[in-house]
Amino acid sequence: MLVGFFLTMFGVYCVMCWTGHAPKLGKLKTNDFFGPFFTRYIVWLIQPLERMLIASQVSPNVITGLSLAACMGAGIAIAFGHLATGAWLYIAGGVLDLIDGRLARALGRQTQAGALFDSVADRWAELAFFTGFAWHLREGGWLLAVMGAAGGSLMVSYTRARGEGLGLDLKVGSMQRAERIVLVSLGTLIAAWFAASPATAKYSAAAAGIALAICGVLSAWTAMGRWIEGYRQLLAKEPGAERRAEEAEVRAAEKAMRITGEAAMRITGENHA
Repeated sequence: MLVGFFLTMFGVYCVMCWTGHAPKLGKLKTNDFFGPFFTRYIVWLIQPLERMLIASQVSPNVITGLSLAACMGAGIAIAFGHLATGAWLYIAGGVLDLIDGRLARALGRQTQAGALFDSVADRWAELAFFTGFAWHLREGGWLLAVMGAAGGSLMVSYTRARGEGLGLDLKVGSMQRAERIVLVSLGTLIAAWFAASPATAKYSAAAAGIALAICGVLSAWTAMGRWIEGYRQLLAKEPGAERRAEEAEVRAAEKAMRITGEAAMRITGENHA
């Protein structure tokens, strides 16, 4: 039902844009992975809820707390095998995470305390979700995929945060939190669809595991890309001779990253086979 709703509203949005009646959403920060069209669709879709919250003067921290609660609920649901429920709760948590920042800007409540609360809540939310999957897949080889997805996701966020602490802006790479939520939620919904029938239930763990493995590989790639980019930016401030020597080390690290990524994708393909 919810899938049908999203597809129907997407059709409505496409018709509005095609007939020259595209919603006026102002200047938006678009997402490289989803592109401007889909990003604007998501913002348009959540606008009624956003306007209601603004009118109600709800604290952005309350929305952040609800996002965390939804993701923790998703982890619990998945741990007990309720995959569809877990996926939709995780999506709800992601939507609330999108809204809390927009709400803070609209109400003029952007504070360092709020930014810290939001950032730490996001990490706990991901940890709770992946812990649920670790329990759900504990008896199979896909547990390694869960560990990779969890580790990669945390390293993407940590590398950016550490870079910001050093005065850097590290936003390279496509596997940020929104992309991770969409990828893993889609894999979870497919796994739930397989699990619903005794004839296809045996494919459920593989469907979830493959999505988690892809998430882990791409997250690790993004984290390493940010690591190297931050290292390069800092090297630019170092003396010439030392910088040249360390640049050679960076090139060697990039080569190793490419080899590791190719090997990981081959292993994922073998597990799927």
